[in-house]
Formats: sequence, structure tokens, C-alpha cells
Amino acid sequence: RPDPQALWNKHLSKIDWNQADASFSRDGKKGDWNLKPGMPVRWPIKFSGLKFWIHPSTFKHTGLFPEQATNWDWMRDVITKAKRQVSVLNLFGYTGGASLACVQAGASIVHVDASKVAIKCGRENAEISGLSSKPIRWILDDAQEFVRREIKRGNKYDGIVLDPPAFGHGPNKELWKIEDHLPGLLKMCKQVLNDKPLFFLINGYASGYSAIAYENNLKDLLIEFGGVFEKGELTIEEYKSGRLLPCGIFARWSLSEKK
Repeated sequence: RPDPQALWNKHLSKIDWNQADASFSRDGKKGDWNLKPGMPVRWPIKFSGLKFWIHPSTFKHTGLFPEQATNWDWMRDVITKAKRQVSVLNLFGYTGGASLACVQAGASIVHVDASKVAIKCGRENAEISGLSSKPIRWILDDAQEFVRREIKRGNKYDGIVLDPPAFGHGPNKELWKIEDHLPGLLKMCKQVLNDKPLFFLINGYASGYSAIAYENNLKDLLIEFGGVFEKGELTIEEYKSGRLLPCGIFARWSLSEKK
């Protein structure tokens, strides 16, 4: 699929590219997937100990960001080592990968997303992963508005996952612009953390931002708790060549020791 940040030469041959079962193309602002004859509209896969429905959308997404698997393993490890009940807030939760990984490790989850389609997909992924009976609250809401209400309600969490887009709207047309709203949302998130929190993870996909910038924000919020701060790029391996392809950035903090 096309990506404006793919600033490198192709390594695969035309034969390899022509073997793709689906490709995404864009004409101006409009984009769509081209599927080979016989391709299903969606199909299930096993990945990172979970199951997901893959369903190519007009936004070029497929319902899964596989580069997040290392973050899921990290959260599973933190939650398991806590050896107590852990509550997690997942904002901009998309189709539930992080939520399912956390609940699989024994946590209770509040999953918030502004998209009805994403919430529906998340529920379906939980079902085929055998996790639909686990403690997951699926909330259709604007992330900022939900956190404001949680502050008023006095609800607290042990961990927070934040996966904000560069731009978007809530279910009631609430505006989200990362450069305007992220710092304020992070400050509100601190108000819904427990006195002894376990972890905080923020992912980024918008061009022009860096993992260092995200880590700096986390340090401003959490340095008083001690613990470990990490940052880096999220990648996937290119087919055949093994070359790492950049897919996003992350910064994260936890009380557990760095491996």
C-alpha cells in the first residue's frame, strides 16, 4: 500500500509485487483496495497469541497493526509481574489489540474509541480470541471527553495506553488535532492514574514527531514515580529481504526494571 513515509527503494521484483493478493491505490483523496478474484471481504488470522479479523478498509487500514506486538508483549510482562489486579485505560483503542493483550494477561480494560466500526471489530476480535467473557468495557466516546468525566467520577487506573491519530473527530464531531490537544490530554491522563501506577505507553504515527518528544512528555508526567523510560521506532520485517521497515514510534514508562 502507498505510504508518504516510504522513502526507500524497492527490493522485491515485479514478480513478487504481482503476487500480492490485495493492493491499495489512491486517486486524489479517494482510495480503495484492489482484491484478486476469490479474495474474501475479511478473514481471520492468528497473531501474537490472539486472533483477529483482517478487513481492508477505504482508509487503507487492515484492522491490525502488527508492529505493536512488541508493545503487547511488554504490557503482558508488566501486568503478569504485578501479581495483583490491574486496571488499564486504552484510549484510541482501534480494533482492540492492546486491550486483548492486557486482558489476556489478567487485567481489566476500559477500551475507548470514537468509531462504531472499530468498537464492533474489537468485540469480534475478542470473541474469536476466546476473550469475550473477560472484563473489557467497550466505550464509544471521544477520548478527551471520556477522561474529563473519569476525573470527575474519581476513577483511577494502573496503566494507560494512548494511540492518538494526527487528526480526527469524536462521535459527536469533537475535534482532535495532535499538536493542539495531546499535551492537555496527557495532563488529564495523569489525574486518572493511581498513586502507584504500573505503566504508560504512547504510540505515534504522525510524521514530524519523534520518539524523543513523546518520551519528554512522559518524563514531565511520571518522573516522580521513578521507574524506566524507553523510546524507539516500531518496525516490521520486509518480505524476503528481512529489511526493517519503519511503521511508527513509541515511548513508554514502567515501574519494572528494563530487561
